Amino acid sequence: MMSKVETKKGYFGEFGGSFVPEPLQAALDHLEKAFEQYKDESEFNEELEYYLKEYVGRPNPLYFAQRLTEKLGGAKIYLKREDLNHTGAHKINNVMGQVLLAKRMGAKRVIAETGAGQHGVATATACAMFGMECVIYMGEEDTRRQALNVFRMELLGAKVVAVKDGARTLKEAVDAALMDYAENYENTFYLLGSAVGPHPYPTIVRHFQSVIGREARAQHLEKEGRLPDYIVACVGGGSNAIGLFAPFFDDKEVGIIGVEPGGRGLATGQHAAPLTAGEPGIIHGFKCYMMKDEDGEPASTHSVAAGLDYPGVGPEHSYYKAIGRAEYVAIDDEEALEAFHALSRTEGIIPAIESSHAVAYAMKLAPTLSADQSIIVNLSGRGDKDVQQVFDMMHNKK
Repeated sequence: MMSKVETKKGYFGEFGGSFVPEPLQAALDHLEKAFEQYKDESEFNEELEYYLKEYVGRPNPLYFAQRLTEKLGGAKIYLKREDLNHTGAHKINNVMGQVLLAKRMGAKRVIAETGAGQHGVATATACAMFGMECVIYMGEEDTRRQALNVFRMELLGAKVVAVKDGARTLKEAVDAALMDYAENYENTFYLLGSAVGPHPYPTIVRHFQSVIGREARAQHLEKEGRLPDYIVACVGGGSNAIGLFAPFFDDKEVGIIGVEPGGRGLATGQHAAPLTAGEPGIIHGFKCYMMKDEDGEPASTHSVAAGLDYPGVGPEHSYYKAIGRAEYVAIDDEEALEAFHALSRTEGIIPAIESSHAVAYAMKLAPTLSADQSIIVNLSGRGDKDVQQVFDMMHNKK
């Protein structure tokens, strides 16, 4: 069902690869070997299935948003409810797979990076369950925006390291985690949370997140007797989106739309939309579309959503754009916040601000389609973590 789109090892067309120092390459080769050994092993997959069902709560529903659909007119809107997973987002799918890999590799210490904090919380959760030491790197600015998630991670026994370099967001957290991994890879497993980074990480994350698209595809066939017309997901690094998109890659009748954060508007330069407004380059050891400054270095980014605030994007998304398989669009902060309120009021579902970008685009798309068409939106996370931030923004406006 899922196409093997890697054109050569570690590459999706011209994107991907592994541009890292020698010590880090040795660690990555070791990781790739373990992943290839275990990913198709029945015992490994049975254990993963057990935890996804009994601990994460999969499969989660493909929910028909009837009131939102009626309000907008046009196509049916279905929500893939990743927000109902244990820990409140899609991140746990990948974390369970990688933690089981870490266990088999004999790692005693797990490190991770996080932006919005959901990947950090998921990693801390799994490490608590398996009794592993856990260190989470998070940009200092994100620790402020997502203070509640920082407390959750600490509650679960993780050590949260606030990174004070640069813009103090996700890029700097990844920098710090990669440095730690290069120095400590003999006893440390780097549990990368998005479909970015040097090979084999984009492939590993896609593999474990594809459960989203496999479920959604089967659920839509069961409900409608056919495939959806469009699938829509927000894209930062791109793990929730590639998890939905990859199982539909060969279904040419299904339109694929990735929604990037337009921030304060593409014209302002204060956004995080490399696929819409960037160019190819190398960041964090891999080639992708990225936002560059005048010197060709990663540009500073802005998004109301901490989890989308990244100047690069997964190499597989870069490939989908290059070959025209997916369309990538931008939704600005205001539009995302409007969708955050709209879904809350029409369906009683408070979405993560990240996911609200995808909801906002679906709200534009649905009225242009007919009533017998359908859209699947990946509701990648719940909005509990964002309620305080949105409250403060509304309060400060007044």
